[in-house]
Amino acid sequence: MDSQPESSRSLPSKAGPGELVDSKDSPSVDYSATEETPLLRSESSSPAAGSLSSATSESSQDEDSPDLDTPNQRVSRARGLAIVLSVYLLIFLQATNMSGITMAQSTIAADLNSYENAMWFTTAYLVAMSSSTPLVGKLASIFSSRSMVLVSSTLFAAGCFITSQARTFPVFILGRLLTGVGGGGSTALAIVLILELTTKRKRGLFVGLLNAGFTTGVSLGAVLSGALISITGWRALFWVQVPPSLIAGLGIYFSIPHTFSSGQGSKEGSLSTKLKRIDYAGAAFLTATVVLFLYGLSGTIEVIPLIVSLATLIIFVLIEYYVAVDPIIPISVIQNRGAILTCVSQLGFMAARWTVLFYAPITALAVRGFTPATSGSILIPTNLGFGLGGLLAGWLHIRRTGSFWASCLISFVLFAASLFVLSLVSTPEIPIAVYIGVVFFNGLFTGAALNYTLAHLLHLTLPDTHYIATSLLGTFRGFAGSFGSAIGGGIFSRTLRESLKNGFEAIDGPEGPKDRSDLIRKLIGSPALVFNGGLRPKEQEIAVQGYVDGLKVLFQAAVVLSIVVTVVQAATGWKGPGDKKKYQENEYNNVRPSEASEDGQ
Repeated sequence: MDSQPESSRSLPSKAGPGELVDSKDSPSVDYSATEETPLLRSESSSPAAGSLSSATSESSQDEDSPDLDTPNQRVSRARGLAIVLSVYLLIFLQATNMSGITMAQSTIAADLNSYENAMWFTTAYLVAMSSSTPLVGKLASIFSSRSMVLVSSTLFAAGCFITSQARTFPVFILGRLLTGVGGGGSTALAIVLILELTTKRKRGLFVGLLNAGFTTGVSLGAVLSGALISITGWRALFWVQVPPSLIAGLGIYFSIPHTFSSGQGSKEGSLSTKLKRIDYAGAAFLTATVVLFLYGLSGTIEVIPLIVSLATLIIFVLIEYYVAVDPIIPISVIQNRGAILTCVSQLGFMAARWTVLFYAPITALAVRGFTPATSGSILIPTNLGFGLGGLLAGWLHIRRTGSFWASCLISFVLFAASLFVLSLVSTPEIPIAVYIGVVFFNGLFTGAALNYTLAHLLHLTLPDTHYIATSLLGTFRGFAGSFGSAIGGGIFSRTLRESLKNGFEAIDGPEGPKDRSDLIRKLIGSPALVFNGGLRPKEQEIAVQGYVDGLKVLFQAAVVLSIVVTVVQAATGWKGPGDKKKYQENEYNNVRPSEASEDGQ
């Protein structure tokens, strides 16, 4: 079925006699919306209703609401299946680009003679992906989603092709930048398609499937690259992605009807009119802010780029407030405390999560003596848990709209607890099965938390800003890898260095060698040397203990960070933009606030 027509009629609500929920672009279907049903983009003026109600009220109103089973726009089952498979393929390819490069990095650096710049193979991709995500979210509200998906997949394919043909470091980085822009666009547009084509009851499930596609790509990317690089060479790892990315883009383009619109202005005006609406100055300064911030955190922390990024951020906010006619990030989002605090909490939360992704393989390698190939497989259970957590939360719980404040906090607390347990079991004495179980549950709580925070963000923001708000959330999550590696890496390295220094001084004694600095430097830079560096038994024992100490301090620092971001997430509150209106209406109808609020607080 083609996309559903839209009108600007208001929708009746069950909140009270004669109550209306205002709307600019609500579907023309005449149905009742419950008090707890925030309407999506197609109901852009309607407040996102429903702050926390009692469980009885929620089940009696939300579960029976026709709005929960009515998507913004409809497509036939065949088109829907084609879109799902194509989006899954794009997300999978994007994720393999993030993890697969780690296995090919040494070979590429040797071929391009760029050993000192090898870190940019991954960093360039992450910077481009993070900086493009909020821009794509805004453009999706102006231009057709079907066209933008095709552009994103084409950029991704072009980037992979250029990367595969690169003979010099600058050309290789150019390819990685284009691939990152295409990947960021694909992620933002995948969320747009979920918001538009799925019902509110099933939205959480499809977000969980999206996360599962991503974690599958992360898990298999390194495995496939490690297995194929010695057979095909590194160039084939990139050009082989060109056909499937183009096929996926074309699959979405032809599966979405030409009547599909994903923004209030996507059908309005000519191309030149739409181009004039773009806030070019804001886009430039927002991109500069993201690029400078991530550059400052890449490798050694650079203070000057971080300071300049703060200056460009201030300029960007001033442009959005006083200059832009159609801001990249609407003022309602910038002034929305809940939206901004959600983004900040996600930055810290995912930074803590990246400590597991970065250092769980190091634990297997340097503490348990696994081979490099086997050490990488320790990420499989945690990524499996990540995908399962998002799916279970979406399938079993996120079957309504409204606040998920308490669910967010519970998943954050469980995540922090799993990190604390991880800090205790990262020792050679603990059975490996216990360690695998802990990293699995860490992934499980992460997947659930990401799904809950996205659902809660939709409740906290106005429907006509959902594209921008979700894209901004994705950008902050993208920051987390660089943020976590820079801050966490510093904590880990300092603790490891101090432990090794004290351990070697204890065994050397007054007559022993005085300079172990070169050995310490090598052990910090190469965990594999702990069991494969020719160390004597006593030296190996000290090296293992050094890594145990470093990992313990690192994970416990991540626990502290997780507690801080839990407080930040709690400060987002449970009330959406429509709750003030609901309160006034309930007062008018002599309904006590505690009877109309799920969280009763």
